[in-house]
Amino acid sequence: MNLVVFVLSLATFATKSAAIGQPASLGFTETAGGLKLSSSGSAPTIVIDSKDWAGVVRAGNDLASDFGLVTGTKGKVVTSTSGLSNAPVIIVGTIGKSPLIDSLVVSTKLDVSAIKGKWESFTSQLIEDPVDGIKSALVLAGSDKRGTIYAIYDVSEQIGVSPWYWWADVPPKKKTDIYALPMKKSQGPPSIKYRGIFLNDEQPALTNWVNANYGGKYDSRFHAKVFELLLRLRANYFWPAMWNSKFYVDDSKNGPLADEMGIVMGTSHTEPMARADKEKTKPWDWKSNQNNLKKYMQDGLNRAKGWETLWTVGMRGDGDTGSPTLDAKSLVDVINYQQSILKSTLGLSNLSSVPQMWCVYKEVGGYYQDGMKIPDDVTILWSDDNSGNIQRLPIPSEVNREGGAGIYYHFDYVGDPRNYKWINTIQLSKTWEQMHLAWQRAASEIWIVNVGDLKPLEIPISHFLDMAYNMDKFTSPASTDSWLEAWATREFGSGVATGTAEAMSTYGKLIVRRKYELLDKTPFMLSTVNYDEAENVLNEWASLQNRTQALYDTLDTATQTAFFEMVLHPIMAGRIVQQVYINAARNSAYASQKRMSTNKLADDVKAAYAQDGVIQKRYHGLSNGKWNHMMDQVHFGYNNWQDPGSNSMPSVKTIATTAPSTGMLGVSVQNNAASSPGDAAPTLSGMDPFTPENRTIDIYARGSGSMDFTVASSVSYVKITPSTGTVSYPSGTSDIRATILVDWASAPTGSSTVSITVTPKTGTAVKLDLPLNNVAVPADFKGYVESNGAVAMEMQHLTSRTSGADGTSLEVIPNYGRTDSGLTLLPSTATSQTTTSGPKAVYSFYAFTSSANAKVTVYMPPSFNINPSSPLKFAVALDQTTPTSTSPVPSAILGAMPGGWSDAVINGARVVTANIGKVDPGKHELSLWLLEPGTVVHRLVIDLGGVKSSYLGPPESTKLGF
Repeated sequence: MNLVVFVLSLATFATKSAAIGQPASLGFTETAGGLKLSSSGSAPTIVIDSKDWAGVVRAGNDLASDFGLVTGTKGKVVTSTSGLSNAPVIIVGTIGKSPLIDSLVVSTKLDVSAIKGKWESFTSQLIEDPVDGIKSALVLAGSDKRGTIYAIYDVSEQIGVSPWYWWADVPPKKKTDIYALPMKKSQGPPSIKYRGIFLNDEQPALTNWVNANYGGKYDSRFHAKVFELLLRLRANYFWPAMWNSKFYVDDSKNGPLADEMGIVMGTSHTEPMARADKEKTKPWDWKSNQNNLKKYMQDGLNRAKGWETLWTVGMRGDGDTGSPTLDAKSLVDVINYQQSILKSTLGLSNLSSVPQMWCVYKEVGGYYQDGMKIPDDVTILWSDDNSGNIQRLPIPSEVNREGGAGIYYHFDYVGDPRNYKWINTIQLSKTWEQMHLAWQRAASEIWIVNVGDLKPLEIPISHFLDMAYNMDKFTSPASTDSWLEAWATREFGSGVATGTAEAMSTYGKLIVRRKYELLDKTPFMLSTVNYDEAENVLNEWASLQNRTQALYDTLDTATQTAFFEMVLHPIMAGRIVQQVYINAARNSAYASQKRMSTNKLADDVKAAYAQDGVIQKRYHGLSNGKWNHMMDQVHFGYNNWQDPGSNSMPSVKTIATTAPSTGMLGVSVQNNAASSPGDAAPTLSGMDPFTPENRTIDIYARGSGSMDFTVASSVSYVKITPSTGTVSYPSGTSDIRATILVDWASAPTGSSTVSITVTPKTGTAVKLDLPLNNVAVPADFKGYVESNGAVAMEMQHLTSRTSGADGTSLEVIPNYGRTDSGLTLLPSTATSQTTTSGPKAVYSFYAFTSSANAKVTVYMPPSFNINPSSPLKFAVALDQTTPTSTSPVPSAILGAMPGGWSDAVINGARVVTANIGKVDPGKHELSLWLLEPGTVVHRLVIDLGGVKSSYLGPPESTKLGF
């Protein structure tokens, strides 16, 4: 596995510069032995030998401009060191390509032993007297073209120019003085050899934007911007847009430009031999049209043979579908032909030096499972399920293949169960978990990610490519949070870094619950009643937006634009979608209770839906309309996998203002849909000292007018706030929520029932029974405490854990899953574990309720059995009982989706229930084992008979001793 070698010893992501996770070779205050490169009014001269790569010269000119952006004075690029005795100098070059660099190596002034002959590596050294007439110079030397280019852009990032300076309008960080530090660093090779993005599903947003800005073509002007971004992000690989473009045909400059700049071109899994989908010969059928398809493939090879290309081999059906006439045998014939023309056209006897990949996508997996033999020099590119869940990784017999393995991943998709193309819906901790798993299990040759329109996915793209470049910085499950803070520091400054990282971590938990396109009223219909879940979710979004807006308000105007694009906009726009659907669900529920606030919620839904358009317009107006069309994607009103024709608001109800015969005043309580008087007065859910949520009563108007009321308890140790009030409609307050407070020190021990009466000024009073259970736990108890027959536990709050006999451990992934955190088995290379010798996590809980047949619900991600012969598995046990093992993911044909997959992807969780036996009152321990690598759990809920239906499950139980 390739490693990035750092000469400097630095903590993960901690740098003196704005470069994420990279050692600082520059400083901004005078340093003994340092070289002043730039200040206001001065800039360095960048020397690049005329014989070096054109792409290196191009990047050198970018660096010269970047100094101008930061200090106000632009640098200049020259080809010779003559006449530079009084100028600060940066010497740049590629080993074996730059005579100037090679002369420094020969003279032993430049040490390249750490990088010579390695892939995409570079060294940065401050050298005294490098050539005659120059006392000191910063020397950047690359092992190859991209190594040198990365060295150049490393300086750009350090001085304060974000890779996203153009694509996300991140303003350069102004500096007065810039110094090269008296040190040496070497960097590379990257962890993943080929790292890049796929611009796919690009209609309507990106295509409309390209139409408006580049004359309707994905031309070389457009690609120059994309390629520069990739190189600044230390990527090297690109699949071009396919649905409405032909990369090599639309602009004859595209191919040469990619090669000049240092981008390795590829094509998607359905576009073999560097040919675009739109160029396909018809009929696209190997069986009936083989000669024409062979010519098609040969022509693609002839066109791209002089440029750096990672060749896509194999084939699929037309239009990103399976072929009705291909099978494992004929697909081998296709690949054999493709390899034969690669050898003959390139004049090679073998293809060990020619990168090729075969993508195991959808139906192609079935061919492989049928025993299809892939040439050993072809990289097998495994795929996720289009929703971020890797389906398969190399098994032991595949690990040492010459071509190795890689991953095709998705941040955007068109297809089942729903398209998701609008804005960022990626949980970064989930990306880390999956890609770390891939890295540890030898899928390290290629990482390519579908990024749709590119623009709304800046953060996930940066995270993915930073991991691909140096996965050694991401070995810890907590690395995502550290990375987020470093990323926010680079883009917006240290003052908002912590808050921004927290905001995006929270956003990740909120969006993984269900993608925007999958939302409707359904998830929240039960949640409007049980646990106040719908309101709580909406409050989470409101709180997140308020905190993020406060960060935005502290920033200067220029930085606000970038912050809005990448942070505030997805939170603000996402909150609106949630508000529309949640309040539409509440509107339906309130209509059945005859609440007059039904009408107010209908108005709120309409207003929020209109606000979506306002936010879209604000985005499109940024930077004088620079990003107009980037938010064109429809995101309301889906009812199948494909985009609806236009946005549409969910239906809402209104009710008449005439009060029912049972009276104007209505009363409802948590966990019950009844409206009294009229419906039988419900019993309140019980309370004990450990009930995690407030117990409340809703008092509301069921017609026009005003009504005074009082709320009184039958005992002095139960108080209700407020105890009096007035509900009115249409003016005034139509709904009042009263909170019940219990003085447990004065309440009787054990079980009792208290009466609470809501009395209107006129009409029928409503008498509610409130069960109380005044209980206690031992003073030294540490763990969760049951309330109302439920114990909901988050994974980070374990009581204890033990390592496995082989050194394996169960580690917490912060900000993972739908509510809090995840637990996973590490290292990911571990063998199958057992409950006798494997690592174990213990979650203690104290029960007051007896249950003859208790159950535990285990919330997991929608993961796959990445090794079919060792499916994901966990085990649970109550106290000292025999553990119960469960393999949650059914077996399936490779490329097909296992049972329960659709629901798991839609809901952001696979929910599995296991019996744990009899639970008596008292202290207990729930033990959890994760028996296969890749198994992750992100919530546990013990049901002692009191768990109610909801989307997320009960709120986390009270925990003691943490």
